[in-house]
Amino acid sequence: MNPDTLSGLYQASNFLPLLSTCIGVFLGLVVGMIPGMTISTGIIVILPVTFVLPADISIALLLGLYVGGMTGGSFSAVLLNIPGTPSASATAVDGFAMAMRGEAGRALGIAITASFIGGLFSFLCLFFIAPVLANVALEFRTEDMFSLVFFGLTIICSFATKSLVKGLLSGALGLALVTIGQDPVMGTPRFTFGQADLMAGVHFLTAMIGLFAIPQLVENLKNTDGGRQVQARVTSILPVLSDLKAIRLPVCIGSIIGSFLGMLPGAGGPIAAFISYDYSRRAARNSTDFGQGIPEGVAAPESANNAVTGGALIPMMTLGIPGDPVTAILIGALMIHGLAPGPLLFMERSDFAYGIIFSFFWANIFNFIIALLGLRFLIKLLAAPRALLMPTVAVLCVIGSYALRNNFFDVYMMLFFGFIGITMRWLDMPIVPMLLALVLGSQLEEHLRVALTSSKGDISIFFSSPISIGFLCLSA
Repeated sequence: MNPDTLSGLYQASNFLPLLSTCIGVFLGLVVGMIPGMTISTGIIVILPVTFVLPADISIALLLGLYVGGMTGGSFSAVLLNIPGTPSASATAVDGFAMAMRGEAGRALGIAITASFIGGLFSFLCLFFIAPVLANVALEFRTEDMFSLVFFGLTIICSFATKSLVKGLLSGALGLALVTIGQDPVMGTPRFTFGQADLMAGVHFLTAMIGLFAIPQLVENLKNTDGGRQVQARVTSILPVLSDLKAIRLPVCIGSIIGSFLGMLPGAGGPIAAFISYDYSRRAARNSTDFGQGIPEGVAAPESANNAVTGGALIPMMTLGIPGDPVTAILIGALMIHGLAPGPLLFMERSDFAYGIIFSFFWANIFNFIIALLGLRFLIKLLAAPRALLMPTVAVLCVIGSYALRNNFFDVYMMLFFGFIGITMRWLDMPIVPMLLALVLGSQLEEHLRVALTSSKGDISIFFSSPISIGFLCLSA
């Protein structure tokens, strides 16, 4: 084990990062299980707290929330047939059927165990693949990085949406918003309309809060189904040996598919969960029992959606391309602390990069422990009144927007992006491409202009490298 790996393990295993991971996991379980609260919304609400914390503690907190949120979504899916997160939609099919038979504790125990195994498998992928991929990415030139970022945007706009046109339009709108502010090369103002507050550009975290939190708050105001009480009685939680034998194959399928799809920008947890569920059903001898409440139907999607977390961290850490909306927010958190995700992270701050990897490992360990020990207490929070929850989230959104730059103008911008998010939902346009365009747009412009400057305006530079040509072909 090299010194940077040991340094990263030591960094992640200190008392304060471990405590932050525990707190993050608990918050993630709560956020994930409450219908209407997504992991992205939870992280955005907590994000302003990390501004005053050291980088290692901040990332440990957010990773704990990320991992815990994935598992928490299964609680409401099993007990209420309402997935707490989109990734838990497939879990509800067999999980709720088991709960209706009085086996809610058994279903939840299987879900927690499968999530733990899937998370550990994705940690191994992250630990062994990320450094190798980072070393490969270090060989990329400016034109290669432009083509790579462009490919990341196109795959998200294309594959993560139902409509290709709406996905590309959303991404193009995000790229247009990135141009507001000072020109990064010439220093001249662009599209500021005489507003001094726009000289610094649109802060992508302000946009994130508005695009995710405000439409979610409005949606929850319309939804009157939040007052359902937990009717299922949870008894035994730990899965028995026969259940562990039954879920071996589904967990293996879910872990592999989840980790692989997590590496693909835009694929996400819901796709991995349903594909794993379908493959497990086809591979099972009792395929006709799927959908009627069997352990295999719970284990496959739960192992997959937790394996997605580690997979999504791989392109984020090595290429600077977020695998899903949550890792896009994590990129923002790293940038706030002066750390740019990408291949240089492993070269310049290799110890911190390994610290992130081991914080993810501890997040999975604590997620398993806290979920099992605190399950009976946690499910009582499912009946939390929305009349108390939603105003609290709204106030935290305002505080978080103001705290970014201590400027009330950012609060107005957050509300403006909230209006955009509501309009896009009404038009059935995806928000994720716009969000990732806001995150990646500055990198795209930087690599484009540096490459054109070095070639004196000759666009053939993008077709002079096999790597660049390859990514452009994949984009097409």
